[in-house]
Amino acid sequence: MRSINFKINENDNNKQIKCFLREFGVSSSLLTKLKNTENGITINGEFARTIDPVHTGDTLTINIENSGKMPKELQTDTVGKIYSDDDILVLYKPAGMPVHESRNHQGDTLANAAACYMEKDTAFRSVYRLDRDTSGLVLIAKNELAAGKLAGKVKKDYYAVCSGIMSGSGTLDLPIKRTADSIIKRCVSPDGENAVTHWQSISSHDDRTVLKINLDTGRTHQIRVHFSHIGHPLLGDTLYGGNTDKISRQALHCKTIYFTHPVTEKNMVIDSEFPADFKGLI
Repeated sequence: MRSINFKINENDNNKQIKCFLREFGVSSSLLTKLKNTENGITINGEFARTIDPVHTGDTLTINIENSGKMPKELQTDTVGKIYSDDDILVLYKPAGMPVHESRNHQGDTLANAAACYMEKDTAFRSVYRLDRDTSGLVLIAKNELAAGKLAGKVKKDYYAVCSGIMSGSGTLDLPIKRTADSIIKRCVSPDGENAVTHWQSISSHDDRTVLKINLDTGRTHQIRVHFSHIGHPLLGDTLYGGNTDKISRQALHCKTIYFTHPVTEKNMVIDSEFPADFKGLI
């Protein structure tokens, strides 16, 4: 169970608990769960209803019960724990590892690695996902409050190496949809979903370019599809025409993440190193 305390100040004096919590970012579904949890909400240690007011100096506490079940643990030294506290976990995912378990991947995923660092009665809540062969940072929420407040609120700096020479910077605003003949592959199409990619050239040499990339949207394979479409596929990306002479997987790495902590509300910046195969390209 995660207990979170709030010290009530003058600005929130006489405000109903439900209004205070909703303004903080507690979802309506979580608020309902708190109401149905014994001592889910207390004021100064005493049971409280969501319609009760808070007053200056009060300590309002919510007790979020763990829900779900972590998959079995995966003991591995390829996944690094970068940061952890009571509400979030940041792991370094290597290329070749899926984020979630599936029919073809049981016991060998990032979810299994996360089980080593989290309570066993807590669901695995990845705030976003990376493709199996994309390396980098993955942010995981340890409770329902953190998951709800972080969803869609994380900025990511991706780095990629594409074929050909690109200079300057630009934006690719190209809709994406699934191809008709595959459940995996995507393509640019006028009737696809909106997809916006911002890029900046960092360096170019030997007919390849290192790019820094930020996304406005998070479509499946978005970066890979966009750069393949404009004739600059990522190196190593066999699905979208990338050359595999120098790297055996798509040259794509989620290096830095930026977000507001869901409980402390502090600005967070977490960075990672490039993996060895990526360093060899840059």
